[in-house]
Amino acid sequence: MKNDSRLVLDTNTVMALWLFRDPGLAPLAAHCESPGCVLLGRADALEELRRVLAYRQFAVPVETQAAILNDYAARLAGGGDEAGADDATAAPPALPACRDPDDQKFLEIARDRAATHLVTRDKALLRLARHRLVRERFRILTPERFVAELADALAPDARP
Repeated sequence: MKNDSRLVLDTNTVMALWLFRDPGLAPLAAHCESPGCVLLGRADALEELRRVLAYRQFAVPVETQAAILNDYAARLAGGGDEAGADDATAAPPALPACRDPDDQKFLEIARDRAATHLVTRDKALLRLARHRLVRERFRILTPERFVAELADALAPDARP
């Protein structure tokens, strides 16, 4: 894995990093802070994050919700305001349909913003990782797999 990456994080991954601070994902959190990492998003994905942060079962204080949302949005290239492809007159390349229509936006963001990776634990998105319309453009992998690949990339060269 190259040090430069353009990442789309689905909502559950953002929650794992920014709210729950999953210690197993600390290398991914550090990578998101590095100069070689560009985080990509869009207004509808930020709106989904806002809604999820407000779920009663998480009991996140309103001030913490706002802080997480603002911190994450500030890290997004363009602040997450991007509408889609740069050339509005050209039809965007085709994508497979995700079984969960709410997750289609993450595929679109990855395609439209030239992502290198879509990082998710969502089974519906992970099923599309090998689809020809996806694998030619970006990789879909779990946060844990991304962390493992980061470790491999940072490991000293073991060749003789």
